[in-house]
Amino acid sequence: MEKTEDNKYIIGITQGDINGIGYEVIFKALADPEFYNDFTIVIYGSPKIAAYHRKMLGISNITVNNAKDATDLVPNSINIINVCDENTRVELGNSTIQAGECSVAAYNRAQTDLKNNLIDILIAAPTNQFNISDAGFRFASCSEALAQEFNIRNFVITFLGEKCRIATVTSAMPVAKISENITSEKILWKIRTLNKSLKEDFTISKPKIAVLGINPYASDYGVFGIEEGERILPAIDKAYQEDIACFGPYSPEGFFASEAYKKFDAVLAMYYDQAVLAFRLIEGNKGVCYTAGLPVVSVSTIHGPAYDIAGKGVADETSLKNAICAAIDISRNRKLLEGIVPLKKVAEAESEKKIC
Repeated sequence: MEKTEDNKYIIGITQGDINGIGYEVIFKALADPEFYNDFTIVIYGSPKIAAYHRKMLGISNITVNNAKDATDLVPNSINIINVCDENTRVELGNSTIQAGECSVAAYNRAQTDLKNNLIDILIAAPTNQFNISDAGFRFASCSEALAQEFNIRNFVITFLGEKCRIATVTSAMPVAKISENITSEKILWKIRTLNKSLKEDFTISKPKIAVLGINPYASDYGVFGIEEGERILPAIDKAYQEDIACFGPYSPEGFFASEAYKKFDAVLAMYYDQAVLAFRLIEGNKGVCYTAGLPVVSVSTIHGPAYDIAGKGVADETSLKNAICAAIDISRNRKLLEGIVPLKKVAEAESEKKIC
């Protein structure tokens, strides 16, 4: 489906875990129709389950269109495509196999529509790794699933916030497997991919990247390990020779304690928890997770389904809303880079039309 300059972006949102806060944060984020006036929304989920959540939360000021597919969307409305069995039951606060099956069905349908250019952007609401694994989802996250679907090896999971961007060399995995998944070659192509994303997705002409160590104190010159000297430093040196402004390896403890991340456009952590723990402490629940390096734009919330507060009406929709904002900004930046619209014209228009 070709897009012209005047077409609205079509944003697909997967419903997440039906027993969690997915629908609550979606409906709260879309409570003001003015927010999505410039793009079309389609939720991959269940009109029946969505109605249940709306009634329970007392949300009545939203117009919903039950769409047959992504070609049957109504602008200025919240479109919902059904992907769930009609007999699916909501059990708030509980992890169930039906919830996992619905999550997987929603994601698979949205991913297919994204690949077929029926939607422009994919936003993933929070799921439960345990029940989606039981339902047949064999990936650590949506990032890996999309990368395989598009046959992309060089992608980077990147956490985006107001104060920092933190990427990670490894995906979420058992701690025992981390070291074997961190090689000098892998670090180098993560640096390259992150650098390219900062330029193309965030319009930073000369990005500065900080690279963290893997051992305590970044090994302190080999006292606490050899990975920094044998794997990380060679990758940094090679990237620097390629005119990529990257520096390190830094001791994670001192780096974040001194707020050194403020001096860089992005930080590359060695493993998932090293990245996400620091990011959550800095940004709380307001940041988002972006998969850099893909030909498509996909962003997800930073938090999980939060079973403990499901159905109580207290969930914070900021991460979901920021995911939409970040995805729109990245898509617009890519359009600028491709020269679809004259740079000056878009710059003037966007300065008065920023949704984030």
